[in-house]
Amino acid sequence: MLLRGLTVIVLALGSAAITMGSLAYFGEDLAPFVIEKLPLPLEDVWMTALRAHVVAAAFCLPACLLLLSTALVRRAAGFHRWLGRITAAAILLVLLPSGFYLSLFAKGGLLSTLGFVLSGVIVAYAMVEGVRTARARRIGEHRRWARHVLAQLSVAVTSRALLFAFDAAAVDEGVAYLVSLWLPVVGSFVLVELLSNPFWRNHEAPVPARVPALGPRARRGSGA
Repeated sequence: MLLRGLTVIVLALGSAAITMGSLAYFGEDLAPFVIEKLPLPLEDVWMTALRAHVVAAAFCLPACLLLLSTALVRRAAGFHRWLGRITAAAILLVLLPSGFYLSLFAKGGLLSTLGFVLSGVIVAYAMVEGVRTARARRIGEHRRWARHVLAQLSVAVTSRALLFAFDAAAVDEGVAYLVSLWLPVVGSFVLVELLSNPFWRNHEAPVPARVPALGPRARRGSGA
């Protein structure tokens, strides 16, 4: 539980730091990251995609952290469901489309593009399966797919941490960028699959087997 809490705190702080650093993309002057991408074939489209991606990411990663809270499921199941629906829509309709477009111009060429696309495909598949299993009330499977979504979104944080470490170690910039992308993408996927093993699931905090939506009669009968 301590490790899980520390992970949530680190990812939340990392997400906040990335969001703060991305505010420069909304100013009148071009940020250094944007300048190094120039010239672009459709600069306005690229800037729109970048800004949409930043806004969506600033919401989706913290939202996914909150959605994995068992306390939220127990105490506010209705809020959990609506937050999940909003997050799924933001990921599938904004975060992924903008991310796929931006990946075409990724630093590092084709290998970087493929890394970002792989991560996006994992998120898309896991998000759809997460929604489907939630609707079917298969909570164990739903948590597995939700973890995959969070794990891939967390690559934004872990990748930057690796880049800082490689820079301090004077590792070649091209190699550092590719390793900092592919290692978190593949490693996060493998880690979630390991944690989905029955041994680890049996040591988790229990969650309700079903989270039914209470109708007016049920609420009156329960005294609510």
